[in-house]
Amino acid sequence: MVTKQQKLCPEVIKFLSSAPKKMLINGEFVESLSGKTFDTINPATEELIVKVYEADKEDINRAVNAARTAFEGCWKKVTPYQRQQLLFKLADLIEKHGEEFAELESLNNGKAIKEARALDVPFTVEHIRYYAGWATKIHGETISVSCGNYFNYTLREPVGVVGQIIPWNFPLIMAAWKIAAAIACGCCVVLKPAEQTPLTALRLGELIMEAGFPEGVINICPGFGPTSGAALAAHMDVDKVAFTGETSTGREIVKASAFNLKRVSLELGGKSPNIVFKDGDIDAAAQGAFNAVFFNQGQVCCAGSRLFVEKPVYEELTSKLASIINKIKVGTGLDLETDMGPVVSHDQFKKVLEYLEIGKKEGAKAVCGGSKVNDPNLQKGYFVEPTLFTNATNKMRVAREEIFGPVICAIPFTDIDEVVTQANDTVYGLGAGIWTKDIKKAHRVANVLKAGTVWINCYSAFDVASPFGGCKQSGYGRECGKDALDLYTQIKSVWVNLD
Repeated sequence: MVTKQQKLCPEVIKFLSSAPKKMLINGEFVESLSGKTFDTINPATEELIVKVYEADKEDINRAVNAARTAFEGCWKKVTPYQRQQLLFKLADLIEKHGEEFAELESLNNGKAIKEARALDVPFTVEHIRYYAGWATKIHGETISVSCGNYFNYTLREPVGVVGQIIPWNFPLIMAAWKIAAAIACGCCVVLKPAEQTPLTALRLGELIMEAGFPEGVINICPGFGPTSGAALAAHMDVDKVAFTGETSTGREIVKASAFNLKRVSLELGGKSPNIVFKDGDIDAAAQGAFNAVFFNQGQVCCAGSRLFVEKPVYEELTSKLASIINKIKVGTGLDLETDMGPVVSHDQFKKVLEYLEIGKKEGAKAVCGGSKVNDPNLQKGYFVEPTLFTNATNKMRVAREEIFGPVICAIPFTDIDEVVTQANDTVYGLGAGIWTKDIKKAHRVANVLKAGTVWINCYSAFDVASPFGGCKQSGYGRECGKDALDLYTQIKSVWVNLD
């Protein structure tokens, strides 16, 4: 098989040559106090990319101390305009080094390089610029009170030191989602990237210092959940934790936050319904159902992995979807022709394959995929066939549990009431899709679906200005848009006696 492999640019080679990679604490790249490192693996080859120093409880403690010192000291003297300019400078630097970030993201996460170039890097830049604009527009208000001769006003103040824990599916974007809003609001940050994908966060750290951020304002500490993540969630001098990841981990973070009652925001798992009515545009719905699941190897929290199709068009829709799936080119992320790369790690690979077997045993039919990729050129790496299960029901484990892989279950339904009941019959509530030409029906269903985001005749449309988050066990709090400012600010009411 001849492929057009992307060669790593000199800057990426230089970045990876300094090993092990150090963590950013108090403006310096430092080793862990324990000296421990962990391996960062290329999921397409199972080969070592580079070793990274592993943060543990003591490293988190010194990062939090650095953030606290900065928050109570130098950062308070930085004006909103200066915060804005720092974020603009950071966005410009990321854009300038965009190819490096795309290559690192593909190398470390496994995603197709064309996806990283087209989405991950541009959206990161756009996100940071959006919140740079907000830095000078965060303010309180005056209130006309009726209880006497008082002047009452509010101040919107930064919440303080923020611990941020991000996942491995969109490492660079998730770092921007967390850092940009917090910095715009005047907070200081300790970021823990996922142990599977720390490289773009560490490269981001280099640009953060190049942009001129004061020491301690942003600290980046790669490590593992049970050690560094737990230490950050429980730290008594952290004022707020923002977490994106598995629901089970979110529960542990809430428990850990109880010691000092720190604020928490959670963007957790999903098992999102994507509903196709018989009066919808079937060609568009088939393409939309494909995009809803197989983008980023299915490793998307809001993936439309439960595809509900009205019975009269069930065969037509699944046939068209299967035709699209069968054209996917699975390959290494740095192959310029790859549509879908490997899943992120051996653990995730094993998990997805186990669910494929569970689905078959439950009676679902794999009309596409259903196993690991059998291409002799892809026997190294964590490659899973894009899979469409038909003959599925909403009671099957593959339709109820989050797989977080390239797997979709097509479930037939007969009427609106039935599909709404089934769609809401889940512990999750992150996203949902509706395909119909009847706008009244679309609004009626959107109003009763229990989800933080509902897409009508589209799926996975995102914009930095629009809030994103879930309900039920998909978490609480909203990323993106002006609503994210509420995560990182608190209101102080000031009363002045005018008598």
